[in-house]
Amino acid sequence: MTRTSLWRLWRGHRLTVRRKDDKAFWRRDLNIRHLDAHNLQRPKTVESLFFMYFVTNDSVYRKWGWEIFEAFKKHTVVKDGKGYTSLHDVTKLPTPQCDNMESLWLAETLKYLYFLFSPREFLPLTQVVFNTEAHVLPRFNQTKFQTGWNRREL
Repeated sequence: MTRTSLWRLWRGHRLTVRRKDDKAFWRRDLNIRHLDAHNLQRPKTVESLFFMYFVTNDSVYRKWGWEIFEAFKKHTVVKDGKGYTSLHDVTKLPTPQCDNMESLWLAETLKYLYFLFSPREFLPLTQVVFNTEAHVLPRFNQTKFQTGWNRREL
């Protein structure tokens, strides 16, 4: 993923881009189908921001991550302020809220935001791997686990 493609993705996921003089400004180059207008708090954008920041050390990825986090706080906090929820339609303001919080919001999205704003040495990517659910696992020294078996030619 390049910086340009990630920028387009980030821009497309922003919930707060709006001008008073042009209500449709934020949608000019973004086509959201009615059944796809929801926000399920998925982690893929902030996951990409984390890895791009780690690789490039470019603070723009932290800036974008902070804007996404602020948008989540603004639009997905439930009325009593004691939790977060998914959104039915991000093209409307105020955004209509769902009545559920996806487990991936806590397990992945917030975790990647935490990693994004942690010191770089907190999570040395040369010493850990991530599984598909954003769990951090240590890398093992492969020489300790050799079997001595040889692959048979077919």
